[in-house]
Amino acid sequence: MTQPKRPVNRHKGYHAHVYFDQDTLEFASALCREAGDKFGLTVGRVHQKLVGPHTKWSCQIIFSHKSFDKFIPWLDEHRGNLSVLVHALTGDDLADHTEYAYWLGDSVEINLQGL
Repeated sequence: MTQPKRPVNRHKGYHAHVYFDQDTLEFASALCREAGDKFGLTVGRVHQKLVGPHTKWSCQIIFSHKSFDKFIPWLDEHRGNLSVLVHALTGDDLADHTEYAYWLGDSVEINLQGL
């Protein structure tokens, strides 16, 4: 089994999608709130349903290359056992969710059909 690609700071903008389930909902919600507060980042809704290509419940955090070097190590350290997809924002959704997709923790299947 190959290891998921770790995030690298080579793009201007990013999304981090924190994945969770019913058992980790409270932890994930607090993590996303804290990330927004600590780093001044935009945090999306905590979705308790499948949204877009995501096959697990998720919360999106938007950040730029300027926040990357402080935010990503912090997120990795504080995410517990949650999986986090970090992907570039290049304007090509398919490439962003495949070629420019990076992981903290285990990778999660992405539904690429709608991209």
